Amino acid sequence: MARHKKRGIEYFSLDCNFFSNRKIKILKSRYGADGITIFIYLLCEIYKNGYYIIVDDDFYYIVSDDLNMNSDKVKQVLTFLLERSMFDKQLFQSDAVLTSAGIQERFQLAVKTRAKKNPIKVDRFWLLNEEETEPFIKVTHFEDNSENNTDNSKKNNDNSREESLKESKVKESKYYYSNPDLNREFCLYLDMRNHTGPTLSAEQINALKEELDSLAENDSDKLGIVRKAFGGGYKSFFPTSKKRKKSTPKPKKEETIHNFTQREVKDCDYENLERQLLKKQLGDDITYG
Repeated sequence: MARHKKRGIEYFSLDCNFFSNRKIKILKSRYGADGITIFIYLLCEIYKNGYYIIVDDDFYYIVSDDLNMNSDKVKQVLTFLLERSMFDKQLFQSDAVLTSAGIQERFQLAVKTRAKKNPIKVDRFWLLNEEETEPFIKVTHFEDNSENNTDNSKKNNDNSREESLKESKVKESKYYYSNPDLNREFCLYLDMRNHTGPTLSAEQINALKEELDSLAENDSDKLGIVRKAFGGGYKSFFPTSKKRKKSTPKPKKEETIHNFTQREVKDCDYENLERQLLKKQLGDDITYG
């Protein structure tokens, strides 16, 4: 009986400077330990299956159940990872596939020993070009292209790169705010909304922008509002802090003693005060000796 060929690898290397990476620092500052956990979980799933995984309708429920996290948080972290190019965004949008060139480079190193004896055949979702691919990785479309025309593979790679450049230019052309940080965070929020729900129309985007502008005057406050909405997965914007109304001091009530003010008590002597009290209790026809 033929032995079943391994698709993935049993372990992968983690660089010692993992937490020194700027993208990892931002991921941790945004989502804390949960963000790091989700990222490493996805890497484990990818390497366990080879060099990619396909995200289907049940994917988010499985991840949230395995990690005991809310599925919305999983979606938010994945959106962040795609925006920061920690996974290939173009391939995810076209085929719902999670992978990256870096993942595939490390996959090559991990299978090097066994693949030299039994070359690994790759048929799809391979991002590395022919020069970057090791000889023991047999990419189907490389072989097909070399049979027909040795220049076709280079042309295809050039075309794919041109398309990715066009997409990046289109992405950069999304200009909502002159402040680059605010514009980037606003675009990131829009991508999160499009990823977790129906695609936003131009009218909805303009309405969100008007709402944000109405909540804050300066860019730093707007930036805080957008980050709060992105981190919470909100469908709308909310002010970061409520302005407290200045409370007007209530006028102090003048203390009274038996319906007489302190001033009245001070101005008259106790004898007169006693007379006035008796007069109120017994009537006005009281005479004193």
